[in-house]
Order: sequence, then structure tokens, then C-alpha cells
Amino acid sequence: MSVKKAIITDAGFASRFLPITKTIPKAMIPIGGKPVMQYCVEECITAGIEEIVIVATPHTMSKQIYDDYFHGASENVKKLLDRQGKSDRFAPVDEIIHHFPKITIIEQDSNLPYGNGSPIVSAKDFVKDEEAFVVLYSDDLILGSSDVKTLIETHEEHPDAKAIITAQKMPRDVWKKYGMIALKENGTLDHIVEKPQTPEESPSDLTSYGRYLLTPEVFDYLTPDNTGLDDELWTVDAITKLAEHGDVVVAHSAGKWITTGDPKNYFLAQLEYVLSETDYGAEIKNMLQSK
Repeated sequence: MSVKKAIITDAGFASRFLPITKTIPKAMIPIGGKPVMQYCVEECITAGIEEIVIVATPHTMSKQIYDDYFHGASENVKKLLDRQGKSDRFAPVDEIIHHFPKITIIEQDSNLPYGNGSPIVSAKDFVKDEEAFVVLYSDDLILGSSDVKTLIETHEEHPDAKAIITAQKMPRDVWKKYGMIALKENGTLDHIVEKPQTPEESPSDLTSYGRYLLTPEVFDYLTPDNTGLDDELWTVDAITKLAEHGDVVVAHSAGKWITTGDPKNYFLAQLEYVLSETDYGAEIKNMLQSK
């Protein structure tokens, strides 16, 4: 059975991006000409994913905004562009509406504890009967490759793995910001040290981030009563539990991971994307060098 379903999470309140996130979900903030969420969806498409569930923040307009973006026909825009002889400008919208995989939008269960594991639990019914499924945190952007594709290809090589996570080497000065990976002697995951306070506390230079392939067994440990640091429900805690009962394979990313989770890193991600992925990147680079 191949992996055909993905969960993409965007269920926080993104307080570091206020006031803009008072109105729109964080993953709808654009990189280049598209929202971050669309890059996540396209990463899934590249890997052959057929069904996606997006988990949105409860008690906000997030669900309606995502529903409109991925399902709204925008006929008024199309008619105007047709009258103006600019129908080609509507092509990107038509691609989303008619050629993207099945996308379902749900809200996170507001009864669950705070934490990055709660959106996954909220989508449990969507994936509980699958052999495996992928999870993407929408504030993680991958340039130059599809981590979802890497996860699925690694799953085909290790079909008995309890889970697969992607990893990227990071410089020593930022280890304290991320989950750092400790490996067993066979190269599989032993555990993850969340935000080590000193470099000496980090077990390696490998960082874990929001790209996982999980089996439904994860829901044995990803439960509301299994909160961890700061009383939050952490996905990595459940993955570490899986590693106690079998192999959790660590796959090295074939692309470049960039976080967009705070204003500074969002700007750096925007700059990285413009310089490396657009036809006007060289012009922007020349402008910056002339300053």
C-alpha cells in the first residue's frame, strides 16, 4: 500500500506575526507570489499524495479562508479577466481549483492541550486506517526538493519502520533553537533533545523539523494525557516512544529547510526564495550588493 494521505498543520495563533495574523492564518502569508501553505501542498503533489487535510486554528476565520482559497471558484475575477483579455492571469487559480488533489479543511479540536501534536490528533479519523501518512508543519519551507517524496521513498526502503523523520545539519550557534537528534548505533533515532541550552547538551548537529512519515501506532502515544515540556502535546515525544519499540528512520533532506515561523526567519526565507527561485533574483542580488 502506498502513502497517499497527508496532514498539514496550521493551528496556532501566530502571535509573533500580529496584527496580520489577527485576520489571516500564518501559512497564508506569501513567499514570492504564493502563500506558504501552497508550497506545502505542492510538495505533497510532487510526491504523489492524493488526499490532504489542513488543520486550521479553531474559533477563527482560518477554516473559511482556506476553504475559499482552495475551493472558491472566484467567478467574478475570472469574468473580469476574460473581459479584459487577460484570461491567462487566472491560470494559477484554475490550477488550484481543478488540478490539485482532494483537500479537506478541518479545525483543530479545541478540547485538546496546546502543542504541535494536537492538530495531528484532530485529524486522526482521516488517517487511522492507513499503513502510513505524512505530516507537514506549514511554517517549514523546503527549497529545491520535496521532503515528502524523500519520506515516501525511504518508507519504500524501510516498510517496517515505525516512523521516518527528515533531518538537516545545522550550525552550532542555532542548536539551542531546535530539536537535535540523537542516533542509535544502527543510525536510527534514539531520541530528540528539544532546544538544548548549551552546545554540549546537543547529541549531534542534526536538526529535526516538521516533516514526518508516521504510522497510526503514533496515536498510542500522542494522547491528551501524554503532555510534556510546558504541558504541551509534543509530536517528537510520541515519535521518541515509537523509537523505543522499533526503528524510526532518519532521512537526510535533499533540499534546504527554512523556517518561516517568526518575522526574522520569514524575511530570510522570503529573501532566499527570491534570490534562488525567481527570474528576478539576480536583479535583487545586484541591488543588495550596490547598497
